[in-house]
Formats: sequence, structure tokens, C-alpha cells
Amino acid sequence: MYKTRNLPNTRIDVADALRGIAVAGIILYHSVEHFNIFTQEPIVHPLASDQTVADVLAWLLSGKMYGIFAMLFGLSFFIMNDNQQQKGKNFSLRFAWRMCLLFMFGIINVAFYDGDILMLYACYGLLLIPISYLPSKWVWCIIALLAIQPVELYCLLTGYEIDHTRFYEISGIINSAHEHGTFWENTLTNLRYGFEVNLRFNIFSGRLTQLLCLFILGMQLGRQRLFYNEGRNLQIWHQILVRSAIVVIVLSFVDFGSLESWLKPIYNFIILLMIVSAIVSAWYAFEGVRRVLHHLCIFGRMSLTNYLLQSVIGCAIFCGYGLACYNYLGITYAVMVGCGMVICQYLFARYWFSSHPRGPLEGLWRKLTWI
Repeated sequence: MYKTRNLPNTRIDVADALRGIAVAGIILYHSVEHFNIFTQEPIVHPLASDQTVADVLAWLLSGKMYGIFAMLFGLSFFIMNDNQQQKGKNFSLRFAWRMCLLFMFGIINVAFYDGDILMLYACYGLLLIPISYLPSKWVWCIIALLAIQPVELYCLLTGYEIDHTRFYEISGIINSAHEHGTFWENTLTNLRYGFEVNLRFNIFSGRLTQLLCLFILGMQLGRQRLFYNEGRNLQIWHQILVRSAIVVIVLSFVDFGSLESWLKPIYNFIILLMIVSAIVSAWYAFEGVRRVLHHLCIFGRMSLTNYLLQSVIGCAIFCGYGLACYNYLGITYAVMVGCGMVICQYLFARYWFSSHPRGPLEGLWRKLTWI
């Protein structure tokens, strides 16, 4: 059974920066996807650069930003749990209540945006409770098992095929509501199908086990204190960066073919490791990088608020009940809109933190957690 090492868990600025990068990346890629509106109608204002922009941002952001978010979620769990252990308290029931609250935030979010991740994260988060009692050697075994994409590997070896008919069916219903429905029709459709379509998308995309893997990995990295600049930690991050970069370069020239459903999630996982290790390495190695990324720390400290805000703002811009930009803006213009959203939300975060220690929803979540 794991027991605390009674070491202080000071605030990790690079984790806030990573969280800010993840949320900003989520906003940008949601803009690429017109906030989950995949219209068959011709776009009024396309640009020649649209496909290139889509391909580059898909490689860099799709599946990676959610993954970084999940990893940092596990890290936050470890810090809160370890702090309570050091006080001689059990955090399990309190964290379960915290996940119930997160699920409620997810219900609010999915009313606006059908691609909500908070409800699924709340369910995944509950699994951290029993795993947190295990010694590290068993936790690493679980991480390794989940990292090899066991569901996809099983399907590949046995020839079993998961039926995704229901996923396509409800995706079509939701997309139609986004394009042609009123605000209330969108809300009711999202509330009815949002959780199911996200769960099915996780199965479809290979994220079902990968997100849980990243939750547990974040917790384990917290145990190892790898996000602190202590001992040989910086050398370890350099090694992860070099090795992951080599694997990414090699796999970039490989045609996955019939193995794509199994190898593509693993490929995305390695790109994620490359991104995280590059940012952490640069953060501790260069003061100039820290100064630049400090702005994203502010954004990351308000990650829950920013995530819900992007759903409200983005859907109002792209959905048919709002400005209906899904039909007007090509991908390049849509990314520009996403950049504008990031800048506006960053300015709001700076204004808010000038007189408050936490973001609005972060403060509410904390108060309700410890009620």
C-alpha cells in the first residue's frame, strides 16, 4: 500500500503552464472542427490553406491536449490526496464528492457543447481512488497495460469488430440540431445524447483506455516528483524528449495500414510525451521560456472556467442558433476566431486574478468540495 513520503507539495508553475497550453489547444482545435459541426454544405469563405492548417493542427493538437489535461488531472489528485495523508486524513470520500461536483459542471457544459469531457473525466477520476492505494510497481504495470491499447489489440488479434452504428446515428442527430435547431433544441439534444456520444467516441478513437492511462500516469509522476526541478529530474525529461522524438520521427514514415486503429492512439500518446517533455525541459532550462509561458500559467489556473466559457462562446459563434459561422468560415478563418477567443479569455483571466486568488468556477468547486 502506498504511503506519503511527507514531502511538501508546493505549487508547480510548469503544470499551470501545461494546463494553459492544453486549454488553449482545445479551443483552437474545437474551432478547426467548428465546435463539432461537420456540415455537408459548401463553405462560403474557404481559403487554399484550410487543409494544410487542419492537418498540422490535427497532428499537433488532436487527442494530445485532452491527454495533457488528463495527465494533469491525475497530478492534481495526487497532490490533494498526499496533502491530506500528511495531515492524517483520508481523501477518498471527499474526492468522490469532488468528482460528483465535476459531473454536475459537465452537465452544465454539455448543455452548450456536445463534446464535453468533464462528465467522462469525473467517471475516470473515481477509478483513481482504489488505484491510489497500490504500490508504485503495480501502478506502473497498470500504466503499461493501458498504454498498449488493450481493447484495440484484442480486436486486432481476434478479429472482433466493435459496432459503431449507434455512434454514427446519434452523431448525425446532434449535428443536425447544431446546424438547424434552436438554442433549446440544441440544449435538449446535447443533454439527451452528449454523454453517450462522448463515451462512444472514446471507444471509437481509442481514448477509452488511453485517458485512464494518462490519469494514472499523472498521479504516478506526482509520486515521483518529476515535475519539480529536483535531483536528476531534468535529465530524465531530456531523455524522454529525445527518445519520444526519435519514435515519432520513425513512425511518421510508417504506413499503419490495417494496424491503424491500434497504432495511431499509441503514436498520439508518444507525441503527447514529446510535447510535455519539451515544455518541461525548456521551462527549467531557459528563463526566457519561463517568462513567455508565465502568461499561460494565468490561463491554466482558470482552466475549468475557460473550458466552460469556450463552450458557451464557441457554440454561439458556430452553431445555427447563433452566428452560424460553421457555414461561412473555412478552417483558417475558424482558427483565427479560436485565437481571438484565447486572447479574450486570457484578458478576462488577468482581470479576474487582479482581485481574486482563484477563478470563479475553481473557487466555487473548491468551496463545494470542502463544504
